Amino acid sequence: MTSSSRIRTVPVVDATHRAGRRVFLRQAGALSALAGTGAPLALGLMAAGESTAQTAADYRAIVCVFLFGGNDSFNMVLPTDSASFAAYTATRNQAPDSIALLAPGTAAVPGAAAGSPARLGGVLPIAPIDAQGRAFALHPLMGRLVPLFDTDRRLAILPNIGPLVTPTTKAQYPQRNHPRPAGLFSHNDQQNTWQALGPEGTTRGWGGRIGDRLAAGNTRAAFTTISASGNAVFLAGNSVRQYQLGTNGAIRLAADSSGNTFGSTAVTAALERIVSRSRGSHVIEADLAAVSQRAIDAEMQLRTTLSPAGQAPFGTPVSGAYNAGNDPLLRYTSPINGAVSANGLAQQLQVVARMVDAGMRGATGVRRQVFFVSMGGFDSHDLQNRNHSDLMARLAHALGYFDSVLGGLGARGNVTTFTASDFGRTFTSNGDGTDHGWGSHHFVMGGAVRGGQLYGRFPTLATKNPNNNNFDGSADQLGNGSLLPTTSVDQLGATLARWMGLSAADALEIFPNLANWNSSARDLGFLTA
Repeated sequence: MTSSSRIRTVPVVDATHRAGRRVFLRQAGALSALAGTGAPLALGLMAAGESTAQTAADYRAIVCVFLFGGNDSFNMVLPTDSASFAAYTATRNQAPDSIALLAPGTAAVPGAAAGSPARLGGVLPIAPIDAQGRAFALHPLMGRLVPLFDTDRRLAILPNIGPLVTPTTKAQYPQRNHPRPAGLFSHNDQQNTWQALGPEGTTRGWGGRIGDRLAAGNTRAAFTTISASGNAVFLAGNSVRQYQLGTNGAIRLAADSSGNTFGSTAVTAALERIVSRSRGSHVIEADLAAVSQRAIDAEMQLRTTLSPAGQAPFGTPVSGAYNAGNDPLLRYTSPINGAVSANGLAQQLQVVARMVDAGMRGATGVRRQVFFVSMGGFDSHDLQNRNHSDLMARLAHALGYFDSVLGGLGARGNVTTFTASDFGRTFTSNGDGTDHGWGSHHFVMGGAVRGGQLYGRFPTLATKNPNNNNFDGSADQLGNGSLLPTTSVDQLGATLARWMGLSAADALEIFPNLANWNSSARDLGFLTA
């Protein structure tokens, strides 16, 4: 028997699937009936209480910050020891538009082109507790995260993480019989694999499947998995269905923020009566009415229990109507034109913080929650200097804002936030951008995080052999310098699941490929008990 024949490649299903089938059919009927203006409400409020019981006395939540398009983490977290930075500069300092950031301590040139390395200045040094014999830095516009890593120790780095079926070496990668994730280098497939452990078409996310096991411990199971960024496969479980929020809070059926439909509150009330009452004895009709009524009740509960967005620490109190887009706490400075504008990711995290606050107060009847927020624009095939610098500024501002708000709530130790993305980018430049890669570096943030540390071996950077288009000097880099992951999404998810209160057996059910790792490697260790 070969080593590869012993590798488990278990399909992503679990014991709650059969129990959730009847619930799913009811919810699907509700969604089709509420199509159009009601669809966001239906998507946001479909949830069931039929899930494995997990109880807890405290409140905990995990928040996925998904970076759609494939973040170039080579320019987000950098090794700056002499050998690494020489390989980095030699590879990325290419015509016509260098994407190589500048060494620590390099002064910025204000008159240089917007977004250019010269305009940004040098990368910002950080000091990991164990630097693995190397030196490291963050992107020049991530200054808000440096003290979170170095001083406050609420930020950690997961180097070279990505989807894997089993631990894979560079020699094993090209072997046809060695398992590897389907659809590598494809946006849709790898977005889905990060979120649901399988390529496009896999319908149950690991965040939702964690929620399946936790929902019974919540009085209102509908609030177990929450998206502030539209429909996300990450939150789709076998039993639980994600609740969708807008950045202003709960989405009301067909109504505006004042409760009006076509300018009338009476129309809103009539519509709610129609969808929540059964006019006959048909079972499907009765089920639809019951689901609609639960949806209306849930929205009303949030409408009356969420703290106002303009109340500290979520926002800046003002006299009159509050506008999140004008709140200085939710605005960042663009490195492109110097304009101060609204940060959409910060606005999403604001409503997440309001939900956390309600959960901490016991107002929503939840002890465990899984959240999803996102930002796009990371497919940096061209104009990378301009676009990526702006994205890094927004990401750092949003994470810093969220950490500050959670601190104001006394909730930092109750919430763990992590970044994710389709994939990393190529180490090489295509002229003024990068192409699709695989492994990537990511952040994890929170009061329960053992911060100031790298969890996993940071990859070796090399230069390309012009004779074979490969990076022969690195065991971590494939063609065009893409990273071969050394840490798996399954390990990240299992670590978060354990912190949320799930057992090792639960983790193996949710992350079936986890069995291909030694038991000692299944928890990455970045979270306290």
